[in-house]
Parts: sequence; structure tokens; C-alpha cells
Amino acid sequence: MNASLIRFKLSRFSLHRVQHQPSHFLHSSAPSFYDQKFSCSSVKIKDGFKRLSRTDPQNFNAYADACGSLFKACASESAISEGRLLHGHVAKMGLCSDTFVSIKLLIMYIKCSSPIDSSRAFSDVPGFHVVAWNCMVASHAESGRFDVARKLIEEMPQTNIITWTAMISGLMKFGRVGDAMEYFERIPEQSVVSCTAMISGYVQNGYYEDALIAFLEMVERGIMPNMFTFVSIISGYVGLRAFEVGRSVLTMIVKLGLEHDPSICNSLITLHVRLREVDVARRIFDRMSTKNVVSWTAMLDSYVEAGELDEARRLFDEMPHKNEISWSAMIARYCQHGDPAEALDLYGQMLSSGFNPNLSTLSSLLSAAASLESLSVGMKLHGYVVKIGIENDVFIGSPLIDMYSKSGKTRDARQVFEIMPYKSTVCWNSMITGYSYNNELEEATKMFDEIPERNIVSWNAIIAGYVQNEHCERALEIFNEMQLAGAIPNMSTFSSTLRACASVASLEKGSNFHGKMVKLGIQYGVFMGTALLDMYAKSGDITSARQVFRRMTERNEISWTAMIQALADNGLAEESIALFEEMQQEKVIPTELTFLGVLFACAHCGLVEKGWHYFKLMQSVYHIKPRGKHYSCMVDLLARDGRLTEAEEFIKAMPFQPEANAWAALLNACSIHGNEEIAERAAMRLWELEKENSAGYILLSNIYAAAGRWNDVSRIRRLMKENGLKKSPGCSWVEVKDQVHAFLVGDEGHPLSIEIYRTLDLLTSEMMLLEEAGFMDLKTIDSDTQANVELHCTS
Repeated sequence: MNASLIRFKLSRFSLHRVQHQPSHFLHSSAPSFYDQKFSCSSVKIKDGFKRLSRTDPQNFNAYADACGSLFKACASESAISEGRLLHGHVAKMGLCSDTFVSIKLLIMYIKCSSPIDSSRAFSDVPGFHVVAWNCMVASHAESGRFDVARKLIEEMPQTNIITWTAMISGLMKFGRVGDAMEYFERIPEQSVVSCTAMISGYVQNGYYEDALIAFLEMVERGIMPNMFTFVSIISGYVGLRAFEVGRSVLTMIVKLGLEHDPSICNSLITLHVRLREVDVARRIFDRMSTKNVVSWTAMLDSYVEAGELDEARRLFDEMPHKNEISWSAMIARYCQHGDPAEALDLYGQMLSSGFNPNLSTLSSLLSAAASLESLSVGMKLHGYVVKIGIENDVFIGSPLIDMYSKSGKTRDARQVFEIMPYKSTVCWNSMITGYSYNNELEEATKMFDEIPERNIVSWNAIIAGYVQNEHCERALEIFNEMQLAGAIPNMSTFSSTLRACASVASLEKGSNFHGKMVKLGIQYGVFMGTALLDMYAKSGDITSARQVFRRMTERNEISWTAMIQALADNGLAEESIALFEEMQQEKVIPTELTFLGVLFACAHCGLVEKGWHYFKLMQSVYHIKPRGKHYSCMVDLLARDGRLTEAEEFIKAMPFQPEANAWAALLNACSIHGNEEIAERAAMRLWELEKENSAGYILLSNIYAAAGRWNDVSRIRRLMKENGLKKSPGCSWVEVKDQVHAFLVGDEGHPLSIEIYRTLDLLTSEMMLLEEAGFMDLKTIDSDTQANVELHCTS
């Protein structure tokens, strides 16, 4: 919105032409390149060249107008090749000395994201012209080149409100709110343009309350808002979720006679969408006398928000006139709502309809290719980006880096990063995320250490990288460093830290993070609520997990599934099943993960018939095809109940290759029920699938030990040794005074290991006494554990 506001204001400035005609221009002949075939298929550009060919070169004003219009068309289509060709012709004709033409040329290069060409065009602008300088300030600021923009402002003989507003908008775009505030306070006289830039910037960066305060201060000063102001402030109300308060702005809009303005109507549609008043949004849409692409897109979003993507597509197909923006909007919606394949398919239709992708479309398509990890599609898009000369644009560079990283090509991603002349913080963050995604944590850390300027996304990227690579302790340490650096955590930060706490079962740290969220006013809706209940559940505090779940203002299938799984994991299988029944009564559609949790609960409750019911229900009612894990749960359910033969036959009847977990579940049940015959067959199958997994050997060895078959125990141990297999050492940890202490079997590395082993010896001695008194049966413990207990008792 800021950029469009600046362009709107710039267009109001008159571009005074020089009154004399260049002498070289008087003797130039008509151009000779109009019959060439241009690569750009835009009708607008072709018509522009035709108009230029019909214009008499001796009519200076008319010819300059035609050139200016054609530069504008090239800018809107990002047709830099045609623009450069026209530039060559204009230079030959001597028109570059005309202020009007030279500024149109400059704007064309700026909009085509060519900083080198735009710098050359700027140096050719005759004399000082504030519009040309403002264009360059805006270009550098919007690309994050703030040092260059500042230097230009210092060198300007005179500035105006557009100069300051351009700098404010650029700073806001890159999240530098504090710096933007400093520039705003330096403006000699505030206007609706500068105030609106600040309000829009606050909204853009999530400072909704500051936006509302700035709006009220603006009105108190007697500065009347315009349509851009209202569009931003309505977005602020939406972001703050102060929907009812947002209605109060309607009175002022009506008083100023702006209620029929398309931009304001579009914002009102968005407001009512957030209020879940789709019918009201549709009535506003239907009453609009003039509907632009944004109007249609806002209405599309209303259906998308309501979960009706098919209805949104129907509305898109009904659009009377589509352009690059409307195509781009629908492609972006598919990308944002998890259907990248459909986005790429729609792109094909867009090309077939004669439209070329713009910067926004290409950014969305690269994101779609990244989601699908489709390197071939991504490389084709990269080729097109290079062809039209926008590979150095920050909004293309970052998705390109992401696409190559998601495809496992971090070297190519780094190459894209290195050739970019201006590397924004966004691109640095993309590289950090890319390295983390590919488990190259050392490289990610190097990038994080070298980044010129960190923002909250930078911190989130490195914290998430450590959590993703299971270095949770280090992730929590970086969070502390982030706080010392003065960065304010957001929802993404807490999502990663809560996940880290869940991984190490650190209830104390998790509770502290919960407290910080409350202090910062972060509401736990679906996203954060699910992360919180998962942390509490995995830390063993199921009561707090229940409380978080019940207090959530909004719950979806993910939050229901998380709670169902949490209850099952904490031994509350019957409550887990009851919650699933409640979920069905609430008309929430379960997913395959939901059924996985329910089947797990049935297995641990021994509810065989109920388990069969749910297994069939997921197919017959919800049309979910069971995967390997669902079948493994059913095997576990049958085997735990002692139906070992039935479980074995169930595995053999699977419609695909059984996974190792199915045979492992059967083998584990055989050890409980003492069935050596089936155990041997299950172990053989398990070894075939996972030759390097020692679990199957250990389980079979324990079964033989329980039956007193010591020769077979020795044979299994010998097989393990021959195959180079070792039993993975057991690991446990305990949190004391906000510090997690981890322990491995036989570990003597802990500084208090002597005292720890003394205590362990005391406990094992008491266990032996309890066995003698008849309160404990050590025979129920597997052979390895029993050996360890006896070892500590006799040592």
C-alpha cells in the first residue's frame, strides 16, 4: 500500500519539459525498428510501438508523449528488453535531454528492478528534478539500500513530503519501525501522506495499537484522512481483531463521502470476512458500481477464509476481465492454502490465456515449486526470471533460495545469494533457513553470525534450525541470547521454544515461556494453543494440557488431534476415546493422525472391538485410506490382547509391504505372552526390513532368556556381534533448577556420578530386599535390566 501511495503522489507532480527541441532531434529520421518481432506478447506494448511508428518525429510533444506512454507500458509489464530497445532509440533521437522522457525512462528501469540501469538513467536526467531524486530515494529505500537513500537525501538541494515518506515506507517495509519513527518526527510539516505512511507501516509490521493511536493523533491535529488512510486503519482493526470497534470508522467514511470508493469497499469486505459475515461482505460486493481486481480478490478471500476454495475458484472463473493481478491472486491463494500443484496448473492456464507472470506471480510459483520440491519446475521459472532481468530483485531472490534449499540444492541456493548485488535481511534469513532444513547447521550458524542486521525472523530461523536438528538445549540458549539482544519474541519464536521444551520434557522452562506469552499479550488460538498443550502433555502435565485445550477460543482438527494423542500417550486411553467421540459430535472432521491417536488409545486399553470399529470407520465414513502406521496400531492392538496368530495373519494380508513397526509390535507381544514360534518368524521378518536395528535381536534374546534357552541367547548375541550391532544405551534425564541433566547407561561423565551411583546402589539393594519380602518380582524385568540390577547390587 505504501509503494502505491507514493506512486500515486508522484503521478500528481507535473513533469515540466524543456521548452526547446534538441537540435539532434530536428534532424533525426523516423525509427526503423517497428517491424521487428518482440518477445513480449502484451497487446499494450505492441499498440504502443504502433502508435509511436505513426507519430511524426518532428512533432516533439506528441513524439515525447508516445515514448513516455511506451516506457510506462514496459514498466507495467516488466518488459525490460523492449524498454532497453526503446531507450536506445530515444538516445539516438536525442530525447534523453527531455526531462519528461528521462524521468519516464528512469521509472521504467526502477519498476523493472534493474538498479544498474536506473542509476545510469538517473545520471542522465538534466539538472535537478525533485521527482527524479524522489524516485531514486524510493527505489533504494524499498530495496533496503538505506545508506544510499540517506546519502541521496543529504545531497538533495530541496526535499518535500514525498522524499520523507519514501524513506519511511522503505524502512517500514523492512521492519525498521524505530528508524521510520525518527524520520517521521524530522518532517517539518506533517500531511495526510506522511501520517498514512506511518499508519500503514505500523499495520504492516503488526503494531496495530500504534496504528490506531497514530490515526487518532492525526485526526486531532486536523489532518483529514483519505481513502489510503481508511484502507490501512481498517486493516489495523482487522489485525487487532477489534472488529466491533472497526465499525465506528464507518461514520467518518460516510461523512467524507467515501463509502462508495472501491478501495474502502474492498477493506470493508475484508473486515466483514474477519467477522465471519460472508453474506454482508457479498452484499457490499454486489452493491459496488465499480469492481476492480482488488474487489474480486477481496471477495475471493472471503470464500477462502470460510474454507470454500472451490467457491472462490468459481468466482474467479466468473470474473468478466482477468489480468495479471487476478491470475496472480488466485495462484497465491492456492499456494497459501496448501495446494501448490493446483497453483502450478493454474499458471499453465494463465500462459495459455496470453498473460505473462508478474513479480508477485513468480514469487508465488517459486514458493509452490519449493513446497513440491520440484527442482525442474523451479529451474524453468528461474530461467524465465533471468530472461526478463529480475533475478536480483529481493522478492525473487528469497523464493529462489528457498526453492533450491527445499530441493536439497544448498550450493545452488548459495550461488543465487552470492550473485545478488544487494542482499536484504530476508535473503540472509532464507539462507539460514535453507541450511537448517538440509541439516547443515554449521553453515546456518555461520550465516547467522555474519548477517549484517538481525531481525526477529533471523532469530526464529536459527532457533527453529537447532530445534529441527534436535539440538534443543542450544535452541533454548539462543532464545536467552535473543532476549539479551533486545529482540521481542513472537508466535513463531514460542512455537519453536515450546517444541524444544516438549522434546526434553522441560516443564519448568515450558511454563516460563507460557508466562512470557501471557505478558506479551500473545493469545493462544489454534496455532499457539496446540503448541502449548503439546508441550504440557509431553512434559507429563496433562492437567495443564486439558486446561489449555478447553480455554482455546478456537479449535480445529489439529488441536483436537493433539489433545486426543496427548491423553493416549499419558495413559488416559478411555478419556482419549471419549474426546474423539466429542470431536465427532462437534462436527470436526478427523484426519488420519486423529485416527492414529484413537487406535493407539484402543491398543493400550485392550479395546479390540472398538479398535476394529474405528479402523473401518475411517474408511467407510471419512474415506481415509489407512497407512502403514494405522495397520501397525491394529497389529499392536490384536497382539497385546494375545491374538498373536490373528495379528500375524493381519500383517500378511496387508495391501502393501508391512513396515518394520508392525513386526516389532508382534515380536514385543510375543515376549509378553511367551510365544517363541511366532516370535522367531516375526524376528526374521524384522531383520529383513531393518538389518541394522538391534531391537529385534534384543527382544528375541529376552524371549529365549525367559524360556531358559541360553544357547539361543548366546547365538543371538553372537549374530549381533558378527553384524556389528550394539544395544542402544538407555538414556534418561531430569530437570533440576532450570537445568536438564542427561544420563546414559554406564555413564560416568556427570560431575556427581560417584554420588549418583551410590544412590543407585542403595535403590537396587532395597529392590532386592523388597523382592525377598514378596513385594516385587525382578523376574518380570527383561534379562538385560535384571543383569544391570544384579550388577549394581553385587558391586
